[in-house]
Amino acid sequence: MKSPRRTTLCCMIIVIYFSQATPNLNLESIVHPLILREHELAGKEPLRQKRAVASSRVAAEEYTVDVEISFENASFLEPSKTYLNSLSFPIQGNSTDQATTTILSIEVTTVCRPTGNEIWCSCETGYRWPQERCLHNLTCQEHDGFPAGHRCSCLKGLPPKGPFCQLQGDVTLRMSVRLNVGFQQDLKNSSSALYRSYKTDLETAFWKGYSILPGFKLVTVTGFRPGSVVVTYEVKTTTPSPELMRKANDQVMRNLNQTYKMDYNSFQVVTSNETKFTIVPEIIFEGDTVTLMCETEVLSSNVSWHHVERHSDIQNKSRFSVYTFVLNNMTSISRLTIYNITQGDAGEYICKLTLDIFEYESRKKMDVIPIRILATEEMKVTCDNNPVSLNCCSEINVNWSMVEWKQQGKINIPGNPETDTDSGCSRYTLKADGRQCPSRLGGTRVTYVCEFISEHGARGSKSIEVTFTSVANLTITPDPISVSEGQNFSIKCISDVSNYDEVYWNTSAGIKIYPKFYTTKRYAGGAESVLTVKTVTREWNGTYHCIFRYKNSYSVATKDVTVYPLPLEPNIMVDPLEATIPCKGSHHFKCCIQENEDYKVTFQMDSLSFLAEKEVNGKQVCYKYNFMASSVSRCPKKFNIFCHFTNAANNSVQSPSMKLNLVPGENIMCQDPIIGVGEPGKVIQKLCQFSSVPSSPGSPTGGIITYKCVGSQWKVKKNDCISAPINSLLQLAKALIKSPYQDAKLPTYLKDLSVSTGKVKHEVSSFPGSLGAIINILDLLSTVPTQVNSEMMTHVLSTVNTILSKPILSTWKVVQQQQTNQSSQLLDSVERFSRALRPEDSTVLSINQTNVQMRSVVIKPGHPKAYKQSFVFSDSDLWGNVAIENCQLGNLQRDSSIVTVAFPTLKTILAQDVPGKNFANSLVMTTTVSHNITLPFSISMTFKNINPSGAVPRCVFWNFDLANHTGGWDSSGCYVNKVDEDSVSCVCDHLTSFSILMSPDSPYPGSLLEILLDIISYIGLCFSILSLAACLVVEAVVWKSVTKNRTSYMRHICIVNIAASLLVADSWFIVAAAIHNHYHPLNETACVAATFFIHFFYLSVFFWMLTLGLMLFYRLVFILHDTSKSIQKTIAFSLGYGCPLVISVITVGATQPQEVYTRKNACWLNWEDTKALLAFVIPALIIVVVNMTITIVVISKILRPSIGDKPSKQEKSSLFQISKSIGVLTPLLGLTWGFGLATVFQGSNAVFHIIFTLLNAFQGLFILLFGCLWDQKVQEALLKKFSLSRWSSQHSKSTSLGSSTPVFSMSSPISRRFNNLFGKTGTYNVSTPETTSSSLENTSSAYSLLN
Repeated sequence: MKSPRRTTLCCMIIVIYFSQATPNLNLESIVHPLILREHELAGKEPLRQKRAVASSRVAAEEYTVDVEISFENASFLEPSKTYLNSLSFPIQGNSTDQATTTILSIEVTTVCRPTGNEIWCSCETGYRWPQERCLHNLTCQEHDGFPAGHRCSCLKGLPPKGPFCQLQGDVTLRMSVRLNVGFQQDLKNSSSALYRSYKTDLETAFWKGYSILPGFKLVTVTGFRPGSVVVTYEVKTTTPSPELMRKANDQVMRNLNQTYKMDYNSFQVVTSNETKFTIVPEIIFEGDTVTLMCETEVLSSNVSWHHVERHSDIQNKSRFSVYTFVLNNMTSISRLTIYNITQGDAGEYICKLTLDIFEYESRKKMDVIPIRILATEEMKVTCDNNPVSLNCCSEINVNWSMVEWKQQGKINIPGNPETDTDSGCSRYTLKADGRQCPSRLGGTRVTYVCEFISEHGARGSKSIEVTFTSVANLTITPDPISVSEGQNFSIKCISDVSNYDEVYWNTSAGIKIYPKFYTTKRYAGGAESVLTVKTVTREWNGTYHCIFRYKNSYSVATKDVTVYPLPLEPNIMVDPLEATIPCKGSHHFKCCIQENEDYKVTFQMDSLSFLAEKEVNGKQVCYKYNFMASSVSRCPKKFNIFCHFTNAANNSVQSPSMKLNLVPGENIMCQDPIIGVGEPGKVIQKLCQFSSVPSSPGSPTGGIITYKCVGSQWKVKKNDCISAPINSLLQLAKALIKSPYQDAKLPTYLKDLSVSTGKVKHEVSSFPGSLGAIINILDLLSTVPTQVNSEMMTHVLSTVNTILSKPILSTWKVVQQQQTNQSSQLLDSVERFSRALRPEDSTVLSINQTNVQMRSVVIKPGHPKAYKQSFVFSDSDLWGNVAIENCQLGNLQRDSSIVTVAFPTLKTILAQDVPGKNFANSLVMTTTVSHNITLPFSISMTFKNINPSGAVPRCVFWNFDLANHTGGWDSSGCYVNKVDEDSVSCVCDHLTSFSILMSPDSPYPGSLLEILLDIISYIGLCFSILSLAACLVVEAVVWKSVTKNRTSYMRHICIVNIAASLLVADSWFIVAAAIHNHYHPLNETACVAATFFIHFFYLSVFFWMLTLGLMLFYRLVFILHDTSKSIQKTIAFSLGYGCPLVISVITVGATQPQEVYTRKNACWLNWEDTKALLAFVIPALIIVVVNMTITIVVISKILRPSIGDKPSKQEKSSLFQISKSIGVLTPLLGLTWGFGLATVFQGSNAVFHIIFTLLNAFQGLFILLFGCLWDQKVQEALLKKFSLSRWSSQHSKSTSLGSSTPVFSMSSPISRRFNNLFGKTGTYNVSTPETTSSSLENTSSAYSLLN
């Protein structure tokens, strides 16, 4: 502070004393004489009454006196301050009768020093200038020796009471001291006598000791704690100096009773409001560099920092830096710097400065928050040179030092940043064109990062994914498109960008084209969409837009299509369809259309052309020509006449042909002006609208009526006329499926169809053609929708209800006679509509009509409830239930809809399985799912059982692929689960239309007969497989012994291959049985494989038998021919395996592409659709016949050998073995399949099923017995191989003597029974073939073919 100019150094002191009377003092008597000699009293301030002190004396009061002392020599200041500090207080002053004065303390408050022409004053420790006078925002001129940056170094003016520093504000000193006495528990109880005694004594001593402190107000004992006894107390005063505090503590020690044993060295003082604690910045972000600073006027470098939450002291380390220093010998400053601060660093911090017994403590809590940047995380930018802004905003708006934008990606598209400091937002404006994001990189993502940087180093960023898409450059078919109705056109739209979300076409009115008219494909670097219209109608005239959409960006190419009117060929109605004209007669021909356009119409007959005459009748326009028979040179003759319509674009269309027959006319008997003329028996067809059937030009009748000339009159043979309203709807339906807006028009059309069908119900019952037309309409429309809502489905079922009503069932019979698949076509149409049904919510949608009912449910995610629906038709006395368990529903795709439709009358019109035998006699229920089913599926149904005369029920479904795709009942994948008196329960592994069939005699699954046949089959197959394996083992053991000549060798080759082929075939038969069961769907690939191998190896069995027979025939008939073993083997294997392979491959190749190779309910060759079974039956039967013939020839030749054909004894034995083997094997195999054919016919007895199963199952056992073990040489080879020495000796004897009888010899009791089959008895000895010459070998080996 500046003061008036003085030439001396001065200081101000404060003197605190108390007196019992108003003082009248001479200060010179109070100050030490040395001071008075060295210093001149420059002035006095009036006495300021400080406060009153409670005392027993009435007038005792405390006063504070400010004294100014000036020094001529500045060097006297420090010794004077030292002297004053060394005084012991209180100092007793002069006592008089009126007053007693005691000096409590003397302290220096202000020091003023001359500087240049001014005097600058500063405050001593514990004192300060009045705060209301300080200039906080002004930096004073600094001079040597004065504290720079002092709290208050400049004043607005002199304090009101002179240039004196004042005491600092009151502080509360939290103090403690230890008493070296034992701690007693009563000291914890503030109401105990001991506690009150300690408190009173200590507070008295504290009052007396601390009253010397400047600004002292009170002292209070706050408690006691153990160790020995620690007294805690608080002193309210101004900030004292350490020296003064020590003096006060001395006074306390002197005034306290010594029995308390107070420890002088245990005094501790903690003050908390003497330190200025600041944190920079105020708002702290993660990553900031934060400075915590403690400032105090207490001079000490002993400062510590503590983090409360971590309970740890802070030391200098990587992220923490502590720096403590004293500024200008006046202020202690400690600075804690935290680098890259984290949220874990948040919490309360303590700055503690220790000086002597004083602890100056300050606390402050610090919060660390993350930088949160708000921005749109994803954006799409089209490279169209339009500006696009990316925006980032900080959640907390501070004065950000900088906002930086960076980018990462394949392409570099920079922008211009703009930052608004007031809002805390930054904008980055992009402007991308096609050059920056070329088409090959269309859809490329670039990451832009906005990074906010605070003034103290924190960084927060946000990434924005920007997808740059090129504006697709579309190239469309350049040539102008101009077509006529009935023609076709295509428009190709090519994009140089392959990345798109959707491609579609629409009209200039914004109506989307139905998707079936265009295809789209993607390829590297681009894509293309082709709009193809095969049959153009007038609706296609207009402008079309090819649109490539990527998110919200659209690329559009436009093309105009001009369609010239031209009638479509089906819409040209001709009359007559066929006409007979006498050679001298004439006839009018006409072609009519339902439009009045300017066409050029000519009639064409051979090379002749005639202009037509136009006639307009309402909406109908007819073109006529009167043909004169005399214009033709020859008669009789047949012609085809056509109408040619040519439009303005010079395009033409030809009508359906009209047949013209020129006849002499003598035999013409039938004549009618409308129908025409004809000979008896002549049949002609005529369009109903040109017949005698009532019709109107505006709404003509449709269809064809057939007449026959009977006698002299035309009689109606067949009436397929369609009533005018239904015909109109049919024409609209045909136009609808060619319309580009067919899906948009469909709801309205279905409503009109439902209303119109209900109105013309009586006409439908009268016109079978009308019924067929409605079925065709439903069939056409069911191919249109991708989605059907409940209202549309209601209209569909309303139409179905009408045509299935009982009065129309008689009309159905007529329709069925003419075209058998109409009922199947109707059922298929309903199923297609059902699969497209998408109900609006997950509740059950129920539609109930008299002749049809529907239930539908949408399967939602989670745990769906089981699907259980019931149908009751009281009028028909039929009911049925359908159920699908929730475990099955869990396998369906999300939001799949299940639809079940039940028909009570459809059973009477669906084709019977076998006429007069199997017939549907229950509800027909069709269940569909909107999405494809990939996992095994099971559905349960219950039908009311109407059991006519004990018929056996069969669970069936309607298979649309049967009977050349006209449909039929099929039981594949379905079985009867339970039969009660009132109901039949069925389980199927697929979804479609189900019912039950009644078969009088066929065994159904679970019947006793079927169980018996299964048992026989599996037991027999096991025996056969074991027997065939044993046969092969035996052949391997005796091979060398029984193949010593060429004939025997070939015989055993055949036997081995017969056994091996049948073994493999039986094994595949078991595989096929395992593949197909009633509970899981057929594995089609495995089933085809099993069928192929069964077919191949069973054929191989027969062809090896044929090889065996042909080999025998060759040896007996062509005796002089000699063929090598290798050639014989080649022929045998080619015939045994080559022929079966060719037949099997051709069969599977011809039928499998149409998926009619196997049966629907078994892994075996199809019979119903392709008669593929004949590829097995015919070769097998032929071979059986051939082998039987060879057997007869061989036996005859053996019994009556010709001259020169006298075989040896061994050869005769071989020939007999051949005849024996073929005679036994062939009938067995033939009979097996003969009984199998018997089971195919309806009404076959159960005995045939059992015999067929027995013979077929035990084939292997028969081959082992008759083809292998019955062979005498095999028996002898086995006995040689396995008999003991005793048996070997006997065998040796029998061989030499030729009189022994082996157990398997022809004379043994066992084999004798088989010999009787051939009418032979006797004994055949074992012998070895002789090989003296090639001729003899050739002849003799022929008779050993089977040995």
